[in-house]
Amino acid sequence: MQYQMSRGLWFTHMLMSIAMMASGQQRPQYTQYVFNNYLLNPAISGIENYTDVKFGYRNQWRGIDQAPITAYFSVHLPLGKQYLYGNSNSFDEKGSNPMKRSYVHTYMASEPHHGIGVYGVVDRTGPITSSDFKLTYAYHLGLSPKINLSVGVAAGVSRLMLDISKISLENSLDPAIAENASNKLQPDLSVGTWLYGPDFFAGLSAQQLLNRPISFSTDASYNQGKQVPHVFITGGYKFFITDEIAGLPSVMFKYVSPAPISTDLNMKVAFKDKFWLGASYRSNDAVAVLAGFNVSSLFVLGYSYDFTTSELGRVSTGSHEVVLGILLNNRYKVTCPQKAW
Repeated sequence: MQYQMSRGLWFTHMLMSIAMMASGQQRPQYTQYVFNNYLLNPAISGIENYTDVKFGYRNQWRGIDQAPITAYFSVHLPLGKQYLYGNSNSFDEKGSNPMKRSYVHTYMASEPHHGIGVYGVVDRTGPITSSDFKLTYAYHLGLSPKINLSVGVAAGVSRLMLDISKISLENSLDPAIAENASNKLQPDLSVGTWLYGPDFFAGLSAQQLLNRPISFSTDASYNQGKQVPHVFITGGYKFFITDEIAGLPSVMFKYVSPAPISTDLNMKVAFKDKFWLGASYRSNDAVAVLAGFNVSSLFVLGYSYDFTTSELGRVSTGSHEVVLGILLNNRYKVTCPQKAW
């Protein structure tokens, strides 16, 4: 697919429109953020007492040529032997089921500890590819016998690239596009906080805090675009349907100026620590079905399918997303998350 451009200023406007599409966001969309909130909030770094590794792939708006495709990896872990080998998780050497009612009664807050992590995301839409690589740090503090508060920061670099081979220009010397057609690496910063206990979580985070410019030109008159902060407010609650089946409703509000607030409503039902089913609604965009399987104490797998409800649904067959989780150094052989459910 080629994009026919005529005037530099119009082309610059088009690039900014692409960057701001999908309800005004510049960051990738994730349906399964409920499976990996770490991508949105660095305060989750090291929340479990094993090394959490995840790989994700999202194919958005299938049926539309050059629609967004996102791939990522993430790794985070706690620091300190007291946390790694302590008894704060309230389960024995053979593992435990955090979706069991008795687990809530015996739950204890984590000891104060540090967490670190790293993640990388590549997101391609048409001729534009954005890449992010960040290191994260968090500190987890016990506020009460059952409640923790963590604060975190993510710092790294981002890059926006344009594939000129996918564009047909009326003027090959268009001043809106530099010869190399790619931004230099730019610094990026995110912060977050996370409050969690045996039956709830609440988080606040912000990404792209440095407001770096977005441009493919060396001519300052075309450098009109910039990154804008993305603010996420999340919360969830766990209740029990039976002794070993739990319902997990959650919500996320996302604000990206000047777009209106976007709302995600989610509901998961977890069956012991074996698998879960769920549904999600994203305002003015999509409804989704989700499923996850805790294959073993080493692997977990999640899948979601979005049914597009916006005008794009006329030409799109929906969006697929797959997430593979690996639980390394899993000393207690747990088969699903204990703290970040």
